[in-house]
Amino acid sequence: MIQFTLKCDKDHRFDSWFQSAEAFDKLKAAGMVSCAVCASTDVEKAIMAPRVRPARSAAKAAVPAEPSPGPLSAPASPEEQALAKLKEHVEANSEYVGMEFAREARAMHDGDTPERAIYGEAKPDEAKKLIEDGVPVAPLPFRPGRKTN
Repeated sequence: MIQFTLKCDKDHRFDSWFQSAEAFDKLKAAGMVSCAVCASTDVEKAIMAPRVRPARSAAKAAVPAEPSPGPLSAPASPEEQALAKLKEHVEANSEYVGMEFAREARAMHDGDTPERAIYGEAKPDEAKKLIEDGVPVAPLPFRPGRKTN
């Protein structure tokens, strides 16, 4: 595993872990790496200082390391905290319908199914068609996914 400091085109900085440098490149090329603040997929590696482990002999004699500042997923900036709060609210008050979002939203709009709060994923052409047809939808500023409890 490798941790990269990343930066989006809007200059938001965040850290993320990847299996390898090649895994980052492959995920980025597929558009699957997005900014933790604004969800932009125009993300690059930022300059960062490497972590160097001491020699094994020095590590044995070293004093135990300071505890880490917190979990890697803890929001660092006020923007990240607001985004995390929004995501928590959406997940607590809506039903995740995954890739069925476009079908479910259209069915509610057409009156074929009862209205309820939903969130999920749609292909760009599906989302565009929903908007063109007057179905009230809005993009989320985070990548949706199943709730993690």
